[in-house]
Amino acid sequence: EGRSTPLATRLAASMRHSLPLLFLGVIRLLSVKGLDYAEHVTEYGVHWNFFFTLGLLPPFVAIFQSALKIVPSYAALAVILGGLYQVVLESTSLKAFILTAPRTDLISKNREGIFSFIGYLAIFLAGQDTGMYILPRSVNPKSDSTPATQRKTLIMMMAIWSAVWTGLYFLSTSYSYGDGLSVSRRMANLPYILWTAAFNSTQILAYCIVDTVFFPSFYNATDAKSEKEAYETATSRVFRAYNRNGLFLFLIANLLTGLVNMTVPTLDVSPLATMGILMAYSGSLTALALALDAYNINIKL
Repeated sequence: EGRSTPLATRLAASMRHSLPLLFLGVIRLLSVKGLDYAEHVTEYGVHWNFFFTLGLLPPFVAIFQSALKIVPSYAALAVILGGLYQVVLESTSLKAFILTAPRTDLISKNREGIFSFIGYLAIFLAGQDTGMYILPRSVNPKSDSTPATQRKTLIMMMAIWSAVWTGLYFLSTSYSYGDGLSVSRRMANLPYILWTAAFNSTQILAYCIVDTVFFPSFYNATDAKSEKEAYETATSRVFRAYNRNGLFLFLIANLLTGLVNMTVPTLDVSPLATMGILMAYSGSLTALALALDAYNINIKL
């Protein structure tokens, strides 16, 4: 779809997803600075936060979809983007700039967030490639093979991609057989991109295997309705409640974390008190999720 839809249309559609996230980024920036909340500037920079990264992803993904005419694979685009980024890091002064430069202007003050965005964009593209396989009810809708065969094909494809990402990560970090690069979340460099893709694809593979072994009714369903009913029967109510209002609950969790950090001397709290705070935190958040689910409330942000 992204290959045939005009770029201007894709960009306009992407802004519907971007603007709310960018707005949340501005709100977080103002609240953190206004409350003098403790923060580590080496994470994203002085003004940047992860909401800005999330908000900029949709338009850049829309732009990169145009490249699918040349490179017909999101995974290949992710590797190419991450590889080019790593080459620039190693062959120019960009790495030194990100890690050691003084913060004298807007770009240098937010260099971690600005340049790590390249890595997160590559991670998102890799995730889109995985989604092309796992989100459709059938790996190949035109195939006449049985649901069980389709499921085995999916598991095989996920296993192959898990091995590919893991192998690429090994080659990028091994001192004996590869480039000997170090993982850097601060720069979101190539090893970090590959590690994230390898970890996530392996984890999804494990989930697929668990579903296949313990919940065969999912992939044996003859239509989407019966498949949905099978999922609803097997899914934990807590999981369903969290998934239903994921972004809203994520924001509430952030607010609760900030409340704890501002009211509790976290470095001096005993282990027993720490566990009590964590249980109260998780219990409150879960209670809110279940209450929203019980009253059939969906909060779309």
